[in-house]
Amino acid sequence: MSPQLPGHPQLELERPKVLIVDDVLDNLEVLGSILESAGIDVLAAPSGEVALHIVSQIEVDLVLLDILMPVMDGLSVCKKLLEVSGSALPVIFISAKEDTDTLVEAFSAGGVDYITKPIQRGEVLARVAKHLEIARLSRELSRQNRELTEINRKLAEQIERRREAEDKLATAGEKLTLINDQEADRWGLPSSSGFVGVSSVIQTLSADIRRLHAFANTNVLITGESGSGKELVARAIHYGGLRKRGTFLAVNCSAIPAEIAESLFFGHVRGAFSGASNDRKGYFELADKGTLFLDEIADLPLPLQAKLLRALEDGSFLPVGSNHERRVDVRVLAATNADLAGRASSGAFRQDLYFRLAQYAVHVPPLRERPEDIPLLASHFFRLFAQETRIPLPTIREDALEALKGYSFPGNVRELKNVTERALISCGGQEIGRAEIVACLNPRATGQSGVGRAALGAELPTTLNLNAVKEQLISQALAQTQGNVTAAARMLGVHRSWFYRRKSP
Repeated sequence: MSPQLPGHPQLELERPKVLIVDDVLDNLEVLGSILESAGIDVLAAPSGEVALHIVSQIEVDLVLLDILMPVMDGLSVCKKLLEVSGSALPVIFISAKEDTDTLVEAFSAGGVDYITKPIQRGEVLARVAKHLEIARLSRELSRQNRELTEINRKLAEQIERRREAEDKLATAGEKLTLINDQEADRWGLPSSSGFVGVSSVIQTLSADIRRLHAFANTNVLITGESGSGKELVARAIHYGGLRKRGTFLAVNCSAIPAEIAESLFFGHVRGAFSGASNDRKGYFELADKGTLFLDEIADLPLPLQAKLLRALEDGSFLPVGSNHERRVDVRVLAATNADLAGRASSGAFRQDLYFRLAQYAVHVPPLRERPEDIPLLASHFFRLFAQETRIPLPTIREDALEALKGYSFPGNVRELKNVTERALISCGGQEIGRAEIVACLNPRATGQSGVGRAALGAELPTTLNLNAVKEQLISQALAQTQGNVTAAARMLGVHRSWFYRRKSP
């Protein structure tokens, strides 16, 4: 236990150090004996010079200083002591007389108290205890102030880091929006003006998308054939609306194994089933405050449909193996190329879930129902791919655009993209006419045989000319992948940009 001054049990000290300065050795001995008996470490100095040297080397807690000393009196010593150690060092003067002028000078020099001779044990201990406690409290206050300053500094740093994080989040959101806009542009769906096209069906679709931006809680069912751009419509609804800062999570329902579907959608807790070694969030929790896009919703496992309905109705669900409900704020956009209303009527799909999903329905028309938009879309894609590959935009003859308009496009906009990209590759920056377009179309849909020569399994040229063999392999790869340049490049083990560079001037 720390030593205590007698008569002052409330004062606990960590062996305080007190410096006694007096030119009279008897006084040093008397004061030293009093203080040491109280558990205080005592340092003694017979002159001001020695006192200054001690204080410069050792940190002391208090000084008892005689006023009347030769060479350097106590008043001068006090001023220099405070210069050396700082103004926080308490100095108690020892004086043989108690005249007012002397005391005024003592306090002006920096003293905090005084003791008159002859020295009385009780008075010495009381005054020393008082000022040691004041000094301790001052040090504690200084320490707390330093800690508070450090806390404020760290808080300011945290605020600055949070501000930077928010700025980065905003920047990331802007980049994500930009990425979305770029991807939408690749599909002919600029977020500002809707689908590229002049047809009435596209103008209606664009108006629906813009209208839905203001309805952040309305579930939307998006219908349309494969390749028509249903997911891009969903992204346009999300990123143009009030939830654009939240997550957009796309899920393909046809790819979900029925046995783990509930866990994937609603998560699970540790130990819920064999292999569940940790808690896991499901799609709904991951998309909280954002949008959950359920593609191919008609293929959703029937046992899961009831649980999905409840989650849509009240925003709550139970993770697998948990007894505690979780609540989320999620908007659901669903898409299908099937007749979901017919399935609901026949019982193949829950009718109540259908009506919950289809609070608002949007239909994406197939490309064949808007042939007047095909030339605009084709020109858009030609320009886009030319910019991406940094090759000159070729001249697109009118008969090439007419050939595109006369094609049924069973693969819709996705197929149109592939056709324009393949034609651009094949022409190598040269003029594109009807023949170049027909050669890139699916012969099963056109009745043409223009691409029949490129079918896989076609024999290689009899003359082993490297360039001829290379072009034959390229044609075969493009034919097998239905004009998908990325897939063809992967098949041949080359980078996608190589297709463009090989013929560019």
